[in-house]
Amino acid sequence: MRTKEAADNIRAIFKREIAGYFGSPVAYVFIVIFLLLVGFFTFYISRFFEAEQADLRSFFEWHPWIYMFLVPAVAMRLWAEERRMGTIELMLTFPITVGEAIIGKFLAAWVFIGIALLLTFPMAITVMYLGEPDMGPILCAYIGSFLSAGAFLSVGAMTSSFTRSQVISFIISVVICLFFILAGYPPVTDVLSGWAPLWLLNLVSGMSVLTHSVSFERGVIDFRDLSYYISLMAFMLFANGIVIQNRKAA
Repeated sequence: MRTKEAADNIRAIFKREIAGYFGSPVAYVFIVIFLLLVGFFTFYISRFFEAEQADLRSFFEWHPWIYMFLVPAVAMRLWAEERRMGTIELMLTFPITVGEAIIGKFLAAWVFIGIALLLTFPMAITVMYLGEPDMGPILCAYIGSFLSAGAFLSVGAMTSSFTRSQVISFIISVVICLFFILAGYPPVTDVLSGWAPLWLLNLVSGMSVLTHSVSFERGVIDFRDLSYYISLMAFMLFANGIVIQNRKAA
């Protein structure tokens, strides 16, 4: 009985949040900016047509860098806006748990970002028209991109619960997301390989979304990569819950 009630509460929060996204022009601005950025980096920076390869490697390799800025912009309002307007206290008086509120908000934001990602389907159609690509790696890369967005979103949700200021939440979230990118960035790992022991190099690079997204781009869904994304999201949302729970108790 409690499971059904929890599902209903999560669904109610989800509907409230997703309606909030599409009820304002911010959602459409985000989607347009996202599509423009992925198109710009793919066609003008990576020279997609000049590469003459029927794959989307040059398309997906830019996703973590774009998410680093755009996902925190989506996440910064999740809790900071509630705290600024004072509605978080009202929400927590409802017969819902903190965990249900967190999951509902997170899923709504993740689905919203997923919709923006799905709207890039013309890229897949383009490579199918230009050649005969292996659709397996492309599908896997989409899954990896969606998981990367979820990981960055969980970071943004956690930082949003710390402060009333969306700007502060955005800045902190970008810095943390940058760490999770640079930890596996070749220039950084090359510097570490010059003096750091192998176990430390593997530990640092293993914390990077770049390290774990490569397998997806190759068409391989590895349990270790899935565990990384799930563990990162679970940890950040758990930290999110601790912050909100402490505020509720106060």
